[in-house]
Amino acid sequence: MNALITKNSEHVTGELSGWDRIVFRGNLRMIAYVEGMLAYLWRTKTLLMEFKAHAQAMTKQLIEASRQRAIMEKRPVKYIESSSERKDEIAREIARKDGITEGLICVLECVEPCQTFDIFKNRKTKRLELVARKRKCKFIYHYWIDPQFGFMSARVQTWFPFSIQVCMNGREWLARQLDKHGLAYKRYDNSFTWIEDFPKAQKIFNKMLDINWPKVLQAVARRVHPAHASMFRGLGFNYYWSAFQTEWATDIAFDSRQALAAIYPQLTRGAIATFDSQSVMRFLGHQLRTNHKGEVISDYRERPEGVRVKHYANGNSIKVYDKGGLVLRIETTINNPSVYRSYRPSETDPKGKKGKKKWRVMRRGVADMYRRSEVSQDANDRYAEALAALDTTTPVEQLAAPVCRRVSKDGKRYRAIQPFAAEDRTLLEAISDGQYALSGFSNGDLAARLYPASAKSTDKAERGRIASKISYRLRILRAHGLIRKLPRQRRYHITTRGREIVTALLQVQHATLQQLNALAA
Repeated sequence: MNALITKNSEHVTGELSGWDRIVFRGNLRMIAYVEGMLAYLWRTKTLLMEFKAHAQAMTKQLIEASRQRAIMEKRPVKYIESSSERKDEIAREIARKDGITEGLICVLECVEPCQTFDIFKNRKTKRLELVARKRKCKFIYHYWIDPQFGFMSARVQTWFPFSIQVCMNGREWLARQLDKHGLAYKRYDNSFTWIEDFPKAQKIFNKMLDINWPKVLQAVARRVHPAHASMFRGLGFNYYWSAFQTEWATDIAFDSRQALAAIYPQLTRGAIATFDSQSVMRFLGHQLRTNHKGEVISDYRERPEGVRVKHYANGNSIKVYDKGGLVLRIETTINNPSVYRSYRPSETDPKGKKGKKKWRVMRRGVADMYRRSEVSQDANDRYAEALAALDTTTPVEQLAAPVCRRVSKDGKRYRAIQPFAAEDRTLLEAISDGQYALSGFSNGDLAARLYPASAKSTDKAERGRIASKISYRLRILRAHGLIRKLPRQRRYHITTRGREIVTALLQVQHATLQQLNALAA
């Protein structure tokens, strides 16, 4: 992050990273699948032919209890005709109109698609069967302003298996913490355009990582589904909480709209023209495999509030946009955590008694929320580092001129870089790869990238020739100041100047004539 901030240090007033929008889901795992549901029916002595009546009775109990708080507090219970209506906006308008600053705002009800169970008459076996299928049922939305988390909502499915979805925003939590600590601030939507003390605010924001999410979410469940205990008395059914979607945002605040507007167009246009599929995968911390079947998509969109560039891969995304003309936001959204790894024990041995912790697939469960934050911050940092190279007003010709001629270093002469020659172009692409942004690259990394067949050869002489060839090219890059060697390591980092030059050269080569004409217009 330092490179982007350092370049604009005279106009940057602060930086803030943390949770933005978070969507949690609570499921009763014991009845979330057909076999579990059948076991539940057996324990409650409910026949399949009685399932519909049993389910309707449970649904009625849930709805009546869920509405009770709104009735007691004289808050509106409103039925929404269309599931496509923006319920958040309806709730916010009610809060504004009624002057609600804390407590329940309203309860909204709507019929929407859901995943549930039904009874199927099998004609072949002439038996009733319980099957999982999609259908529609009523959902109850609760909106309230929480003293700790601010504006938040929870949605309860009123038909088996009675799942719950909770939405909140980390910036809402932070605003209340800043009030508590007496720090002045200015807000725009869900961002802070100015904070009295940004470093102190960041320390406060970091404490959100220590929240006991199961405890918090169980309290939410009791609030919106108070009938749960009586409906499943004696069965030991508790909600398992997972993070369905998380957004982790890094905000860079500027002192004026003019300062951000001066650099923003070149960042967004450069991002869409320069960052290819491989770059996007590296930003998001994914491995790019030859058998990868998913799409990698980059999207440039002009919205009423400004331009947004968004990249998608494996169900996750990273984007850059401005908030209120004063905040540059980089945001990583994780919908699919299974492509990442978390250092943890096995779920069957949570205390690690039978074995040590290992790098395992990251879970959706809230137990891996801290690891999610690390992965998301790393992605934001890699993306910001790449954007920093686009943040320049120096003409490409002026940037490229020094490396396009011979140079002398320590009494030795080194050839010029030839960016449009295939051999040098692939080398520049390799050293600027986002996967090396943090840990750097080695001779072996470049050999595997540039000469994959030879790098895997069992012939030591052949591998030695490739290593020597790479070493020579590394010396050329060092002589031109494009890379530097890491202390006490056989690894290299692209320099700030090097990234700026290489990105500019590659951007020109990757851009189409149509894109260049648009930029010149």
